[in-house]
Order: sequence, then structure tokens, then C-alpha cells
Amino acid sequence: MALATKTTDRGTGRPPSPTRSRGFWGSTLGKKTVMAVSGLLMLGYLVAHVMGNLKVFFGPEEFNAYGHWLRTMGAPVLHHSWALWLVRIVLLAAVLAHAVSAYQLSRRDIRARPTAYAHRRKKASYATRTMRWGGVIVALFIVWHILDLTTGTAHPGGFQEGRPYQNVVDTFSTWYGNVIYIVAMLAVGLHVRHGFWSAAQTLGVGNARRERALRLLANGLALALTLGFVSVPVAVMTGVVS
Repeated sequence: MALATKTTDRGTGRPPSPTRSRGFWGSTLGKKTVMAVSGLLMLGYLVAHVMGNLKVFFGPEEFNAYGHWLRTMGAPVLHHSWALWLVRIVLLAAVLAHAVSAYQLSRRDIRARPTAYAHRRKKASYATRTMRWGGVIVALFIVWHILDLTTGTAHPGGFQEGRPYQNVVDTFSTWYGNVIYIVAMLAVGLHVRHGFWSAAQTLGVGNARRERALRLLANGLALALTLGFVSVPVAVMTGVVS
């Protein structure tokens, strides 16, 4: 009768590690790392995007020129809009990687504890408890935002190619455009606040000495991005931008 033996790492006598046996992507650490890196890529995009959005306060000529530059950046080395499409492809890959890793980590967490906690942990912040719903809100917003201001399919006025200033004013001249955008930006702020902190822990940047500084940085980034994005619809509503 054969005896069952444990499988060990060759030459070490130790059981194989979960990371080595599953591969990087199959491990929990691997998924968290992908989620952290993709999240930081999206954060970099958000910082650049809000800086571009704030050009709307300098008038239609400068904002429209910025929109034109987005399609000609990299010229004459790159063809018209090639650099913009490259950015879109990288961003789409980051969004998909972030969403898939988040979903799979969530499913893995549910399988690990099939019965829900009797009481929620008091230390969990509002942002922590709403990360999943916040992600869904942001994902739905991205679809609406593209249909509104990129393709013009869902634009409330007569969409004008090459005139982003007027398109922005048209969108935020409607009550629903303002509601959708502001709610989504609040969700983005909460997502950034918690996500930046989580990414720092996953990538090994966070420790006891840096905890306060990292929390302040996460809060500051979330607040600055939220205020920057929300300032545009508020400016249109109040007539500052018209």
C-alpha cells in the first residue's frame, strides 16, 4: 500500500509557496499588485486630466487649443491622434486590469468567508465600505462621459467636433449632466482616497513611520482632484464659464 507524501519545493524540503504554484497573476499578492499599479496609472491620468480641464477657465480659445493639441501631440513623428489613441489604449488596459483584479479578489474574499460578519468593523471607513459601489459608479460614468464628450452620441446639444469648450458648456447647462458628473467625481475622490493608501501598502511603501504622511497625501490628492473636477460644472452653473 503506497504512502501519501507531501509535495515539496525541489532542494528545499518546504511545501511550494502559493505564489510559485499559482503563478504571479493567480496569487492574491499578484492580483493586488496589478490592482495597485493599474490604479496608480489611472491616478496619473486623473491628475493630467484635471489640469487640462481647468484650462476652461481661461476661455474658449485656450481650451479649444488644448483639445487640438491632444490630437496633434507627438507630431510630426506621430500621425494625427496616434499619441491620443496610445494613451487611450494604455488607460483602457489599466481600467480592465484594475476591474478584473478587483472582481476576482472580491470573489476570493467571499469564498474565504461564506458567512457575512455579524457586525461591521468599526474601523472601516466610509470609503472602504463603498469601494465596490464606487467602482461601479465610476465605470458607468466613464461610458456616459465618452458618449457625451468624445463621440457626441449622448450629447445634450448639437455636438461640435473640435469645439470642446462649447460642448462642455452644453453638457453642464443641463441638470442631469451636473448631477451625473458631480456624483461620479465624489465617488472618484473616495476611490482615490482609499485606493492610494491601499496601493502604498501593497507595494511596500507604507510603514508605521510614513503612515501619517501617506494618509495626508491620499486625503490631499482626493480633495484636490474632487474640487478640481467639480469646479467646472459649478462654474458653468453659476455663469463663470459660459
